[in-house]
Amino acid sequence: MDTKRVFIKAKQVLLKQKAVLAILAMLVLMLFFNTQFYSVYNWMNVFRSATVQGIIAMGVTMTVLCAACDLSVGGIMCLSGVITVLMINSGMPIAVACLCALLAGAAVGLVNGFLVVHQRTEPFIITLGMGTLLKGICQQLTDAHPIACTNMEFMKISNTKIFGQIPILVLYMAVILVIFFCVLRFTTYGRNCYAIGGNYDVAKYSGINTVMIKWSTFVISGVMAALAGILLSSRMNSASSVYGDNTGMLVNCGVVIGGTSFAGGIGGVVQSFIGVFVLQLMSNCMDCLGIGAYVQQLLQGIIIVLILGFDCFGRLRKREHV
Repeated sequence: MDTKRVFIKAKQVLLKQKAVLAILAMLVLMLFFNTQFYSVYNWMNVFRSATVQGIIAMGVTMTVLCAACDLSVGGIMCLSGVITVLMINSGMPIAVACLCALLAGAAVGLVNGFLVVHQRTEPFIITLGMGTLLKGICQQLTDAHPIACTNMEFMKISNTKIFGQIPILVLYMAVILVIFFCVLRFTTYGRNCYAIGGNYDVAKYSGINTVMIKWSTFVISGVMAALAGILLSSRMNSASSVYGDNTGMLVNCGVVIGGTSFAGGIGGVVQSFIGVFVLQLMSNCMDCLGIGAYVQQLLQGIIIVLILGFDCFGRLRKREHV
């Protein structure tokens, strides 16, 4: 009887965590193909590639928990990388250049928060437009050409390996994940984010400073996107206006895949990272199987449409239930 109860409980947990089921399905599928998928080198690449989007997802999760979204993160990531490399090439210390890039990300988040929270504009549209604006600025700054960093010390930020095997990017991601998890789980600020996403009016009339908290989530999202841009530019030792073209949509969809609903008040950073990891693992599987880039984009597009469709359906069901 106990065994049956455990089995039923495990089944319920897996059905709720559809992202975990997707990962297990891909792991089983790749057993039937003779590829390098299960090599240590490949898995280190998967985790290293997932860390950049995962770091962005930490900030985006905060906005989504408050029933918003942030599609400008791709533009912020691109802009922060360009600012960092340009300032380093002009002779600025690396630390100063990185700090300026982080402040730029915070400033963009501040503007996003003002437009969404104070002016009550649609976050999907306004952040998408902001991301496009930032990409245009990056193209002007770089003349639409990649810019190599002249200081080789900059590369060490992202390309160092722990114990000769584990990329340091994975360590960065783990530390940030733990910090955000603790903030959401054990602090009043985190509980207020869930309350705002659950019911904005109830949270407002219960004494929560809904305006400042929701505004601050956009600032946090901007800083995390800027940090990801610095790490990506360090990894590539260059900045380019083409970085982050689809990052905003992919990260937001990854967050939803993990179980953080656009309706707000449901989910968390661990689930968001799992969702982002699903997309990265799927891309890696298709690379190992030799599937072309155009087909990959087609499949990713299908998945994004299905995800948004199911999430909207879930929000409708939730409103009908209430």
